[in-house]
Amino acid sequence: MATGEGGGTVVGTGAGQRAAGEWTRYWRDPERPVEALHAHFERHVFAPHSHDAYSFAVTEAGAQTFSCRGAGHTSAAGMVMVFNPEDPHDGRSAADLGFTYRIMYLGPGVVREILDDVTGGRAALPLFDRPVVDDPVLARAVRRLHPALVGGADALVRDERLTQAVAAMVRRTATRPARVGESGDGTRRVVARRVRDLLREAWDQELTAQDLADAAGCSRFALYRAFRTEYGMAPSDYQRLLRLRRGRAELAAGATAARAAAVGGFADQAHFHRWFVRSFGVTPGAYRAAAAA
Repeated sequence: MATGEGGGTVVGTGAGQRAAGEWTRYWRDPERPVEALHAHFERHVFAPHSHDAYSFAVTEAGAQTFSCRGAGHTSAAGMVMVFNPEDPHDGRSAADLGFTYRIMYLGPGVVREILDDVTGGRAALPLFDRPVVDDPVLARAVRRLHPALVGGADALVRDERLTQAVAAMVRRTATRPARVGESGDGTRRVVARRVRDLLREAWDQELTAQDLADAAGCSRFALYRAFRTEYGMAPSDYQRLLRLRRGRAELAAGATAARAAAVGGFADQAHFHRWFVRSFGVTPGAYRAAAAA
């Protein structure tokens, strides 16, 4: 058992508890009903059961078959599974080599809070009538959210991706989709600049989406849309860029990569190195050497 950086509890089980080759990794948020499972099963068979939460999943490899609401379904690699609270279902592998999948369980209260934020309090809880959906957009949203939860990403990243995943799931596949409001250009710019100013002031602090919403004077969803439209990236991406710039300044002053990573607020040097290369095209070591020369 381990505790993720985001405060959640991660529990792993090895082959000693399951058939050879099978594994599971479970995560639980200590503050709200949000849980996540990453697993590979080959011979495991789920008995008929249900959850008291919405379940969003993506099959990463292989295929799994299950019964839900009186019909049989198969989810192959890249497909998304969606269950309403109390939807009875079972499950087993549909491939000789088993299947690997990621699934998240979101309490109805969490989903309602997100949709109220998205719609300004005008949304009912969604109903999903298709347990399997072949939609690359939804698959990507689930794949982005799951590691952010389990891997202990910053609170701002978790909030953004959770909102994105739920909003996309409801908009693209729910029978009762939430209505998303729009804001004018002038209001959008004001909101985006307020968020930008806070991020610049508190680049090294752990900010949540609600912190930004309070500063901007709007909902979390509205601030995200406004900021992305105005600056071409999510607030969390902009905050990471500010941290990279701070680390780059340290390198230019002769600091080691380890020192630059620490000052920039990165969890470790490897994380700093990876994002530095992605953003600036050179390694921290090469940049430091060039600055020295």
